[in-house]
Amino acid sequence: MNKMVDKKSKVGAIIVAAGSNQRMSGINKNFAPLVGKPLLAWSVDTCQKCSLVQQIVIVLSKKDMDEGQGLREERDWAKVTLCLGGARRQDSVKEGLHQLRDCAWVMIHDGARPFLTEDLIEDGLKAAEKTGAAIAAVPVKDTIKLANDKRLVEETLQRDRLWAVQTPQIFCYDIINEAYEKLMVEVTDDAAAVERLGHKVKLYMGAYDNIKVTIPDDLALAGIIARGML
Repeated sequence: MNKMVDKKSKVGAIIVAAGSNQRMSGINKNFAPLVGKPLLAWSVDTCQKCSLVQQIVIVLSKKDMDEGQGLREERDWAKVTLCLGGARRQDSVKEGLHQLRDCAWVMIHDGARPFLTEDLIEDGLKAAEKTGAAIAAVPVKDTIKLANDKRLVEETLQRDRLWAVQTPQIFCYDIINEAYEKLMVEVTDDAAAVERLGHKVKLYMGAYDNIKVTIPDDLALAGIIARGML
């Protein structure tokens, strides 16, 4: 087995689920039913059964803590601890990092991406071996235009070099912890914090069905994908 995924190298997973659900039209996506179980449970169940992951931290908003604790007990998530999130996603990740104990590697995943697989975890750990940082991504299919603030096209970007970034994102603990301790600006993903330190980040192949539920239409699409997995 690759030394990166050797069970002696403790892996901690942070599942970020402390968002405000502002674009979900009143639906709490964390606990929205998705083919028989709450959306959040899909990714946590995967981490719970994955032998490579020894600790799981679920980061939740204050209003979701009680329901999260109930779900933890109901599903017997022995690896799971709950953590109160912060005002921004990066604040929530930082809080999650503080909960990990003696982890050599950290996998950060959006709780709103239900279709995490054990292969995505293992592939990410292998990809992170040389650089200490690896992120799931898929090649962009559409032509991407760069526009100005008046929505006028300034440039057509070279599509064969563009990737749509997903989670999981996997890092050496020391690297991601330093990145967040030194971070002074707002970032939209964890890799951006690491990039600011000058570390190289490896892309590895994610999955086109590894969607993020952001609006109600995404939840409907997730239902179609989930039913196709049955």
